[in-house]
Amino acid sequence: MNKTFCHPIVCTLAAIMLLLIAACANQGSGPDGGPYDETPPKIVAMTPEMGKLGTKSKKIEIVFDENIKVNNPQENIIVSPPQIELPEISFTGKRIKIELLDSLKPETTYTIDFSDAITDNNEDNPLGNFTYFFSTGQTVDTMEISGYVLQAEDLAPMKGVLVGVYADETDSSFTSKPLDRVGRTDANGHFSIKGLKHGRYRIYALKDMDGDYFFGARGEIIGWTDSLFTTSAYADVRYDTIWRDTVFYDSIRTINFTHYLPDNVVLTAFQQTNKPRHFLKQQRDVPEWFRLYFSGPSDSIPQIRGLNFNADEAFIVERTPHNDTLTYWLRDTAMYRLDTLHIICSYMETDDSLGIDTLKCDTLRLTARQTMAKRDKQRAEEIKEWNKRQEKLRKKGKDVEAAPPPKLMKIEAKVSSTISPMENVSITLPEPLQRLDTAGIHLCLGHDSLQTEAYFELRPHPYKLTQYTLLGEWRYGQEYTLTIDSACMQGLSTTWNEPITRKFKVGLESEYGALFITLPDADTSAVVQVMQNDKKILAEQHIKNGRADFYYFKAGRVYLRLFYDHNGNGVWDPGNFAEKRQAEEVYYYNQPVQLRTNWDTEVVWRVHEVPIDKQRPAELQKNKERQRTSTAHQRNLERMRRK
Repeated sequence: MNKTFCHPIVCTLAAIMLLLIAACANQGSGPDGGPYDETPPKIVAMTPEMGKLGTKSKKIEIVFDENIKVNNPQENIIVSPPQIELPEISFTGKRIKIELLDSLKPETTYTIDFSDAITDNNEDNPLGNFTYFFSTGQTVDTMEISGYVLQAEDLAPMKGVLVGVYADETDSSFTSKPLDRVGRTDANGHFSIKGLKHGRYRIYALKDMDGDYFFGARGEIIGWTDSLFTTSAYADVRYDTIWRDTVFYDSIRTINFTHYLPDNVVLTAFQQTNKPRHFLKQQRDVPEWFRLYFSGPSDSIPQIRGLNFNADEAFIVERTPHNDTLTYWLRDTAMYRLDTLHIICSYMETDDSLGIDTLKCDTLRLTARQTMAKRDKQRAEEIKEWNKRQEKLRKKGKDVEAAPPPKLMKIEAKVSSTISPMENVSITLPEPLQRLDTAGIHLCLGHDSLQTEAYFELRPHPYKLTQYTLLGEWRYGQEYTLTIDSACMQGLSTTWNEPITRKFKVGLESEYGALFITLPDADTSAVVQVMQNDKKILAEQHIKNGRADFYYFKAGRVYLRLFYDHNGNGVWDPGNFAEKRQAEEVYYYNQPVQLRTNWDTEVVWRVHEVPIDKQRPAELQKNKERQRTSTAHQRNLERMRRK
């Protein structure tokens, strides 16, 4: 009788080979050891168990079936009611541990919203929108309120903003006590506040700067609605498609769930203009001016008193619209010789403890980086070089100049070689003017000897003392020559300008298109903006008789935005909570508009037709977190496509 005999070492080696073959057959994780793992981590234990009533423990532990990661826990995990002392959150291996440091409130439902922060350790498969909850009482509150937070100025979704509610129906709570319950917006601006009792609530958005969960610190971003919202719920059904691959679906799954209302609250958030005002820095690059920088706006400009000079009428002040940056140009050229100006600067500054503006006085020493002594030395070297050149010319018997040429003020006239009829010429000077003779400025129409004088208007910039705009009555296809004669402008330093000549032409009528917009339901205060993108506004105008007509556009794609200019100042303004004034409303045409040359494009825009949270065109979305890395499922579909 034959016997089969297996040596122990041979048997062990054979077993190892079988295990290796099995491992290779089920390797997974990519090309091409098998498909990527698409399974999210599963919860195997929770202490205390989820939904437990009468809970007194402030320590929570959640155990999973595999190693996990928690992405940015302090930002992505929200505990409600809000915790004044931040919870301690830790994770290691298969466990998450959370310890609440605030005292537990009686008869209260606690929720810990993880959103999609929990993923497996290998393929980043998210657990999904998971919320753990327990109650210190004998009931669990299950109502929810959800919606979106958008930037009031451009309707972009805002990430990381707290959204909370008060059961107290008075609006004074927002400035005096922490929000009752909170959620936080995701990358799409979406929020969900869970664990609510059935009732009526006021809703607020808050970019909390000091961690107290109510609006108090200056500079905080806020949003609110004037409405009260009542919670409700009903049984609902949704349908999920199960895809076999990128083309064919396998089945449609029916999912029963509880639909909580309201689920479409939209808050537009903004930062009030009363940002904290502090002195930031001083700057004096050259003897002619010095500059003061502040962190926030003010209705008044600083008062300057000179300690080593008389400051009465010593300056021309150039300021920004909100007086946060001020440039002081010295009128008296004799003061340029003072390498250091000693001044007392009196200005309004925010008292951080009181939150109000108070008068503050600082003594400043303003030293020029480039002193007049350095400038005199440089000028002396230039004259020395000029004398050498003149001496060489004299030795060669050539004519020489009687005196060195004076230093002239350089002018910059910014204009393209071809402009559209709605463009103008920007003229920039190195310093403000004390004298201007417009008779020395010539705009001529035509070519060479056939030129004729053309009408123009020279407008100073409302804030920049060194900038002007030259406006002309431009004609299609015509050539223009701008000439600025020498010595028709004199700066504060008594320097005269050098002459310049610029030639340009206006494009042909066939090179441009027009855009005519009809707005049947827009407010009469609306300002319509045509934009190349969020940063560049091509043209804007107030509507007239429900229309806004624009001309002279090159072919291309543009976007439309409007805001209601309720105060008539021509710019968008944020709101003010103390005055119960919302930010001026902003609307977008929800798709790009394609313009064509030599063509009139007409658009009928009903600004209220599309919900506000769906108006901003997808092409303008700038939140990079919306472009997420591919999931394991997407990578598997790509793997199948390649195979």
